[in-house]
Amino acid sequence: MKRFNAHMFGFLVLAVLGCGQQASSGGSPSSKPAAEKAAVESAKAWLDLVDDGRYFKSWEEAAAGFKVAVSQADWEKTARAVRTPLGKMLSRKLKSQQYATSLPGAPDGEYVVIQYDTKFEKKASAVETVTPMLDKDGKWRVSGYYIK
Repeated sequence: MKRFNAHMFGFLVLAVLGCGQQASSGGSPSSKPAAEKAAVESAKAWLDLVDDGRYFKSWEEAAAGFKVAVSQADWEKTARAVRTPLGKMLSRKLKSQQYATSLPGAPDGEYVVIQYDTKFEKKASAVETVTPMLDKDGKWRVSGYYIK
C-alpha cells in the first residue's frame, strides 16, 4: 500500500477515492433534500469521532471504499498528524452541501459533498470537506475528508 504523510493529507482520501470538489449531478436532480439531510447527519457523527481523537472508530464507521483505500493504521497515523497541530475544534458551521451521483475518479453512486467553515484552537479559519456516500448497506458513510 502507498505510504501517506501529513503533507499529503489534503489529497489523502480525495485523490484515492476521487471525491474531488467538483461534483456532477450526472443527470440526476441536483438536490435531494432527504439524502442531503441523512448525509449531513452521518458526516456530523463521523466528525464527532474525529474531533474526539477516536480515529480507529472513525475508520470503522467510514465507507467501504475508504477502508479499502486507506488502512486503519495509516488513517490513524495521518489523521493524528494532521488534526493534533490544529488543536481543539472550536466551531463548525455548515457552508454548503451538494448531492451528486458522479464524482471525478469515483464509481457512480450517491454522494453529498459537504463543506464546513471550521475554527480550531490553532487555525482560525479552515474549510473541511466531508463526502458521505450511500454505502452498499444503505447507510450514509464518509468516503472522503479534506481540510484546507
